[in-house]
Amino acid sequence: MKNGVTQTLYNYWDDLRGVRPAPNRSEIDPGHIRGLLGDTFILETHDPHTVRYRLAGTRLCSAHCRELKGRNFLRGWNEKDREAMASLLTAITEDAAAAVVGISGHTERDHILPMEMLLLPLNVPGEGRIRILGACTPMERPYWLGLHPIMKQSISSLRLVWPDERPFFMNRTDSDGIGANPIMPRFTAENMAMPAGAMPPMPQGAERRVGHLTVYEGGKS
Repeated sequence: MKNGVTQTLYNYWDDLRGVRPAPNRSEIDPGHIRGLLGDTFILETHDPHTVRYRLAGTRLCSAHCRELKGRNFLRGWNEKDREAMASLLTAITEDAAAAVVGISGHTERDHILPMEMLLLPLNVPGEGRIRILGACTPMERPYWLGLHPIMKQSISSLRLVWPDERPFFMNRTDSDGIGANPIMPRFTAENMAMPAGAMPPMPQGAERRVGHLTVYEGGKS
């Protein structure tokens, strides 16, 4: 996490959730993150391909030169990046991952704006982790920002972060229908960083695929 907004929002979310995989949506207090609100947003996910902005900060809307509330979050990505983002959203909502994404915003005049995006799961009681708290912050503020709208976005890097060092479903016990032996992912918060769209091939001896993850038997040494 390179941006101060990203770091501050992640720390707020992490403190708020405690030992849970995610805090409840109702626990987010705008007053506690007042200085970040212009760059933050909340998404609602119905399925990996139906994701809309519930709220979007003023600075973020200004960069796009339009109101983002109600718009499709997956609009404006090319097919490859849209598929990568859909897989990322699945990891966030189903496995309680956090995600840090390096993106480039493109204007109709071929301006390119590097940005850092953070995506964090939020729980809605009775419905599950269907909301996502996010921030998207420019790494620089060129003179044209807010004058020429960002029309397209592309992924330059992505990283899943496991706040509890492994996916939430791996913390379950036999009573949850999962074996007691710990199963750890090959890619963790310490080593999962890959270029945009690069999904690892199924390695020799892999135990199984869970969504977009490769899962192995065994724990940390």
